[in-house]
Amino acid sequence: MSIPTNLRYTEDHEWVKVEGGKAVVGITEFAQSELGDIVFVELPAVGDEIGAGESFGSVESVKTVSELYLPVAGKVIEINEDLEDSPELVNESPYEKAWMVVIELANEADVDELLTADQYKDAIAE
Repeated sequence: MSIPTNLRYTEDHEWVKVEGGKAVVGITEFAQSELGDIVFVELPAVGDEIGAGESFGSVESVKTVSELYLPVAGKVIEINEDLEDSPELVNESPYEKAWMVVIELANEADVDELLTADQYKDAIAE
């Protein structure tokens, strides 16, 4: 199972990649494997202000619907529109093609509270 070391993670299985005051957010390979085949992704609107830990959308699989929780507070500046027509990208490429939102960070220090790759690996092993 892939757990890229350049990302930060949550115990709810979201990943974050920080790039100059912005955060790209998606769900982990572990999360998509637990959910099964993804059939629908609901994302917020560009411009939405969302707090850390608040829901920013959901993913629907053949098994269940799961809420998505934003790991860091900020303003949505971009959404991955490809997921609207191709939700299966979440299963095929959770770290590259299936990023979900780009957030303008309200506080870059929020990232320091997230799990490292090693900490996330330990968390999912339990």
